[in-house]
Amino acid sequence: MRAEKNNIFYGIDWLLVFIYFLLVGFGWLSIYSATVTDENISFFNLTTRYGKQLIWIILCIPLIIIILFFNSKFYERYASVLYLFSLLSLVGLFVFGKNINGAQSWYSFGSVSLQPSEFAKAFTALAVAKLLSDRQYNLDLLKNQIKAFIVIFLPAFFIALQPDLGSVLIYLSFFFVLNREGLTLNYIIIGVLAIILFLLTLLFGSVQLLIGVFLVLSAIVYLFLRKNKGYFKFNWHKILGLYLVIGLYIFSTSYIYNDVFEQHQRDRFDILLGISKDTKKIGYNTNQSIQAISSGGISGKGFLQGDRTQGNFVPEQDTDYIFTTVGEEWGFLGSTFVIVLFILLLYRIIYLAETHTNKFGRIYGYGLASILFFHVLINIGMVIGIFPTIGIPLPFFSYGGSSLWGFTLLLFIFIRLDASKGYEW
Repeated sequence: MRAEKNNIFYGIDWLLVFIYFLLVGFGWLSIYSATVTDENISFFNLTTRYGKQLIWIILCIPLIIIILFFNSKFYERYASVLYLFSLLSLVGLFVFGKNINGAQSWYSFGSVSLQPSEFAKAFTALAVAKLLSDRQYNLDLLKNQIKAFIVIFLPAFFIALQPDLGSVLIYLSFFFVLNREGLTLNYIIIGVLAIILFLLTLLFGSVQLLIGVFLVLSAIVYLFLRKNKGYFKFNWHKILGLYLVIGLYIFSTSYIYNDVFEQHQRDRFDILLGISKDTKKIGYNTNQSIQAISSGGISGKGFLQGDRTQGNFVPEQDTDYIFTTVGEEWGFLGSTFVIVLFILLLYRIIYLAETHTNKFGRIYGYGLASILFFHVLINIGMVIGIFPTIGIPLPFFSYGGSSLWGFTLLLFIFIRLDASKGYEW
């Protein structure tokens, strides 16, 4: 038994490993298709973007071995240290970072650039698991909720200052983790309602929406009092307070949208909601993406046969818009296959997380699943036009060494934790 424990591959879930390499392989073929030219047709031209991605993929092998080399107790014991290191790496960007596309998000080492926010997600997931797995920790207490929020949103705050608002959104996924561990569902409900009110404010205006909310609340109060007449004393102060809070939120939304948001951000929301149309400037990427995916039909045009992909109609097609390559070349069937792979990955992670006797491993598993879910949902929703354009990569698919290594780190830490359940090192 001791010899088996000393084998770093002992007990690992090979199904997760298989799905991982399947996604990475399919992703690399999509990057190859989106970036290959007539001049650079070789699979192994390492000067091209697909060639550089191939190097990162190969380097994932030693990274995986290093991750598996450390036993599960290492990640639990040093979760706080790794989290602190990730915070320092984010703060260091403001002094030593390189500005790329308007964001101070990268460290540059010669021709290689690394984005620490991609690794901060894994270390934040470890820190959250460490915090919530404490036997004395109870999420029913407000002070404990505040501690969890600080751990989650402190790295998000530094990322927002870069600014990289797309990556900040991912940290909202930790609310699913907190909810699984006992946090009231009210936070998620309030968040969903806030998003709905935000979008309705943009569509109808603050005054009109406020009147509508007043009428709806008045109707609800009337029906409730009529049904419970004589049995219930209604608290008018709470209703007036709720209406005041909603009113302040609606007017603040209008102010933030018009006076804080940049013009290009307002334009993206206007296009998404159908308030305005722009298929040549702000809405160009999304419009071309939708056309490329729809042109793939049921079975697609075939590998390297997508005329929109080969014609470079979709900007950033090898990064944020990589899913358009799948849609055009492999069609509805290929797109469904990729989505099913992600669903299987998420299901397997949650299933394994629920079998953990160690609370730390379960919480980290839910953190991993939540982060992956948010990335897949927002990225694919963006390229098919149901979400505004946000710079969020598709896990294991999008071009970028930091993204690939970050997701590999996230997944294989969980694989190591899962492999160690059932025995102590």
